[in-house]
Amino acid sequence: MTPGELRRLYFIIQTFLSYGLDELIPKMRITLPLRLWRRTLFWMPNRHKEKMLGERLRLALQELGPVWIKFGQMLSTRRDLFPPLIADQLAMLQDRVAPFDGHLAKKQIEKAMGDLPVETWFDDFAIEPLASASIAQVHTARLKESGKEVVIKVIRPDILPVIKADLKLIYRLAGWVPRLLPDGRRLRPREVVREYEKTLIDELDLLREAANAIQLRRNFENSPMLYVPEIYSDYCSQNMLVMERIYGIPVSDVAALEKNGTNLKLLAERGVQVFFTQVFRDSFFHADMHPGNIFVSYDHPEDPQYIGIDCGIVGSLNKEDKRYLAENFIAFFNRDYRKVAELHVDSGWVPPDTNVEEFEFAIRTVCEPIFEKPLAEISFGHVLLNLFNTARRFNMEVQPQLVLLQKTLLYIEGVGRQLYPQLDLWKTAKPFLETWIKDQVGIPALVRALKEKGPFWIEKMPEIPELIYNGLQQGKHLQQSVDKIASELQANHVRQGQSRYLFGIGATLLLSGTLLLINRPEWGLTPGWLMVGGVLAWCVGWYKTR
Repeated sequence: MTPGELRRLYFIIQTFLSYGLDELIPKMRITLPLRLWRRTLFWMPNRHKEKMLGERLRLALQELGPVWIKFGQMLSTRRDLFPPLIADQLAMLQDRVAPFDGHLAKKQIEKAMGDLPVETWFDDFAIEPLASASIAQVHTARLKESGKEVVIKVIRPDILPVIKADLKLIYRLAGWVPRLLPDGRRLRPREVVREYEKTLIDELDLLREAANAIQLRRNFENSPMLYVPEIYSDYCSQNMLVMERIYGIPVSDVAALEKNGTNLKLLAERGVQVFFTQVFRDSFFHADMHPGNIFVSYDHPEDPQYIGIDCGIVGSLNKEDKRYLAENFIAFFNRDYRKVAELHVDSGWVPPDTNVEEFEFAIRTVCEPIFEKPLAEISFGHVLLNLFNTARRFNMEVQPQLVLLQKTLLYIEGVGRQLYPQLDLWKTAKPFLETWIKDQVGIPALVRALKEKGPFWIEKMPEIPELIYNGLQQGKHLQQSVDKIASELQANHVRQGQSRYLFGIGATLLLSGTLLLINRPEWGLTPGWLMVGGVLAWCVGWYKTR
């Protein structure tokens, strides 16, 4: 490790210990070496004993920076894994991270707008931020030209060096995983970190976020399920984003939703539908759907509509991955574990020599207990952990392109658990996936392919005779080349046989000449001629091998 990486690692350990987070280490025999290591090498005391554990964890993650804050945001949705005192504190990382100076944000906005005063473009600019998160914070204002209310998002200053330092350290640690764990190589840790790095660096480019939001808004235009605020791209730059200000109820504020008369069952079902629509219909999904980025409209609570913001991280899947995922989900819903096992083999996610029967039985052992239960009794976290252990037995490699999808699924579960614990996830998702599969392989898919590729085929139709002729000519030349190669291989095979024969003759003559020379010196020149003949046979054999 470089001195800089060692300093950062030391700072991380120091931060955790100064907040007393070693309390999170369970007192078990397996953790005894770790606890002894902490007592002997790191004796730093807990400097925040007056604070509760959840608050100390939040403050430590906040102090370590955006990489750790993102981790805390994901943990905040897993209320099945953490008590409320911890989960509530981690939820504050979603939009209540300590802000930076509003006057500094104002200077950044002015610099992005050509060093002109904020008042040139905006009225009622609020120096106090409306919300602050791990990467950026937002300020309210009003467009001077139209009077529309907007929010201005500004990247935190000097954040990139901190992110790069942490990622460099994480890369180093990921490089140790294959050496420390027996199946570490299968986990593909560096590929997973690289995928996380890409999403995190992309989030620093607000022009990319603006484009993502515009695309997502177009995908759900006039949809009763999801509303995406309008982006004012003329005012956007790499470090600044301007979008429509929205008013809604935070999706995590269940009490406010109930007070507004929101149909929570329909809202929870629509959350699942929005997710699957983004993944399978559009292949473009919001991959940072923690509660701080999701609101619910005050309007028509009986027909609730989500409002999605912060599109800095999006994911997409190729056609093959979507197909395999959809078929896997349907097979899971139908309890067809044989199909699940075969799909994993067909997709290449497990080795082709995997015993399908054993894999099927292992999957059934993990998944059968979760069916016909409400969401409140199902923990995807535990299911994923069991599936992970099952996959390890069958040498299944981690798929980096699915990491974002897995994280988003965890967010969806957390939100769904808060809104309507009795949600039947399978009943909600299965019809959607079955319809999508039919659309991909049935008559509609054929008609769609004809519409998409018909003009291209019509354009190429006059060239078909020439293409056929060229194909036949190439086939003829290919056959001639194959015949020539076969002839050369046959000739080479014959030469190799002759060479081996001559080497054998040469060895026999040399051995015979040597024995005669030793045992029959009176034979005169005969042994010498035999040895010369052996050498000549070897030379001819060597020449034929060239």
